[in-house]
Amino acid sequence: MNKPFIEVIFDFIQDSGFAVITWQQALMLLISWFLIYLAIKKKYEPLLLLPIAFGMMLANLPLAGLTAEPQYEMVDGQMKLKQIGGLLYYLYQGVKLGVYPPLIFLGIGAMTDFGPLIANPSSLLLGAAAQLGIFAAFFLARLLGFDNNAAASIGIIGGADGPTAIFLTSKLKPELLGPIAIAAYSYMALIPMIQPPIMRVLTTKKERQVVMKQLRPVSKLEKVLFPIVVTVVGSLIVPSAAPLLGMLMLGNLFRESFVVDRLSKTAQNELINIITIFLGVTVGATATAERFLSPDTLKIIALGLLAFAFSTAGGVLFGKVMYWATKGKINPLIGSAGVSAVPMAARVSQVVGQQENPSNFLLMHAMGPNVAGVIGSAIAAGVLLNLFG
Repeated sequence: MNKPFIEVIFDFIQDSGFAVITWQQALMLLISWFLIYLAIKKKYEPLLLLPIAFGMMLANLPLAGLTAEPQYEMVDGQMKLKQIGGLLYYLYQGVKLGVYPPLIFLGIGAMTDFGPLIANPSSLLLGAAAQLGIFAAFFLARLLGFDNNAAASIGIIGGADGPTAIFLTSKLKPELLGPIAIAAYSYMALIPMIQPPIMRVLTTKKERQVVMKQLRPVSKLEKVLFPIVVTVVGSLIVPSAAPLLGMLMLGNLFRESFVVDRLSKTAQNELINIITIFLGVTVGATATAERFLSPDTLKIIALGLLAFAFSTAGGVLFGKVMYWATKGKINPLIGSAGVSAVPMAARVSQVVGQQENPSNFLLMHAMGPNVAGVIGSAIAAGVLLNLFG
């Protein structure tokens, strides 16, 4: 018997997501739209924030089943697939198994020139000092009641390296992946606003005006040997850092060897773009209402900001030590670039330096600690994984 038209419409509405959506899911949709606005209108790290925000939106649409796990049933003594999982469930396996972040590092390595670091190896110390925020945020998180794995995952935000934060959190505390990834990428986008006040407070006008001498030229042999030596030495010291460090240096070897141009271009373009889409959407999809809307999320957002501030301060303060040790030859402003947001942090050093001395060019000097920060954050992640993994 045919149903009355009004009853058909009523049943249709009852079966739709409108009938079952909760206020928490509606709030998450609003948050995802706000992040989409920030990515498109304000251009806050749009390459990752946009897919993250869209993934968050998809995960909070009721009945869509995009993140549903596959279901199995026992038939005649054998386990058989009853229902396949959602699209995002399968894409998320690349995050869960730690595949995507090292592949992102492969592309970053192919795009990065380590020449400034090779020309001035002491930059490595600035990159190490700028990891201070990781450990400061770790101890603060412990004081706020987070367990060791959660505190380590929150602390790595201070490394200013999104793929590293995702890699470590997926290993130690995957349920915090959503808020940590959003905090990491949001603060990376805000570096031009977060760092300059800290840099000015911790340095004198005389220190900010220091003009550094030109870096020496770096030979091709040095650039080819660098990724090999760093991979071997770094992986022997911290074996857990090998996936990130190894892929980073493999990408760089593609670039510097000049014999695999196709591989280098693929790593820099198609591969990193595809992985970025998969990584962003699936990490965003972990931010479901039941996970994201909690007091812990607000604590993570606050601790992430402190981690960035401490990392900036650590780099600048060690820059002041080098200024003193070299009798004024090192501009402490380049220390802030030791966080690994490449090349944005180096550009901030350049901008703040030129505000004090318009004829000063700190960009290449700041690129040394900046790329050292990428290595430093990967090693710091390896140390934390060794301790708590």
